[in-house]
Amino acid sequence: MMLALLQNPAQHAAGGEAALVLPNLDQATFLGGIGGRALLLWGLVICALGLLFGLAQYTQLRNLPVHRAMREISELIYETCKTYLLTQGRFLLILWLFIGAIVALYFGTLAQTTDATGAMVRGFPATKVLIILLFSLIARATTPARASSASRSVNRSARRRCAWQAASSPRSPTSART
Repeated sequence: MMLALLQNPAQHAAGGEAALVLPNLDQATFLGGIGGRALLLWGLVICALGLLFGLAQYTQLRNLPVHRAMREISELIYETCKTYLLTQGRFLLILWLFIGAIVALYFGTLAQTTDATGAMVRGFPATKVLIILLFSLIARATTPARASSASRSVNRSARRRCAWQAASSPRSPTSART
């Protein structure tokens, strides 16, 4: 079979994620008859419910009392992390410039694809290359922002609430001094 592909390369389809053809979800069935579109939509509903649950938990945690000293420490830790993440973000964007140049070269001139007539051609259309670069940039640029918001949210709030409860406990050595 490999020899046949080497002798007749026109029958060989180009590989890679950029050449994937998405299937029609209405034709696919899973788990004994659930349609592909229904399965996808139910998955999105479950994701939305998880988001609502997370927001409710975060709101409850954020409304608990916070000890003043722990708030100051938490803000200091956050500012330190934010500075680190901004520096990391600048580095990643500079790195992306190099990666983007290689991606543009590969998808713009080297990758094989089929045109509207079905003939194999080298290089994707410019609009596809720009879309690939755009989504690559979005993924790269939002990495520090996602890490920053995660470090500021629940972990910070939980540390402050635990410290407040420990400091206000009658058995706490610091509550006797206050």
